[in-house]
Amino acid sequence: MIVSITLEQARTIIDAALAYGAEQGYNPLTVAVLDPGGAIVALARQDGSGFLRPDLAVAKAYGVLGLGMTNRAIAERAAEAPEFFTTVTTLAGGKFVSVPGGVFVRDREGTLLGAVGVTGDLSLHDEAAAVAGIEAAGLVAVTGAEGS
Repeated sequence: MIVSITLEQARTIIDAALAYGAEQGYNPLTVAVLDPGGAIVALARQDGSGFLRPDLAVAKAYGVLGLGMTNRAIAERAAEAPEFFTTVTTLAGGKFVSVPGGVFVRDREGTLLGAVGVTGDLSLHDEAAAVAGIEAAGLVAVTGAEGS
């Protein structure tokens, strides 16, 4: 049986991420929540968030799921092997981004439930909003920065 993030959890993540961004004074955000297979469970775009933001939010989450590595690891790989990154991005129809803002979602036991992508402000701010949303849902965020 495949375990996936629920719609209720996805809505909690979105609401909390958007609230966090507003509290911090971030630019309008867009949040995408994907299941482990990369399908969109929920997506929301704040008023004033650019029309390409849904695609970017999905790409941030899709990339971490597709390669099974954090955005930071993807960025390192892209710097070391740009041809690999270009090839993977092409194969994925452009759904890869190598900057923070795509975050794995796991349950307390470590089971992968999906990923969240946030865009609209600085990449580290996007990531902070994603983490806030994931934690508000009682789940575990994995960004790749945990060991630093």
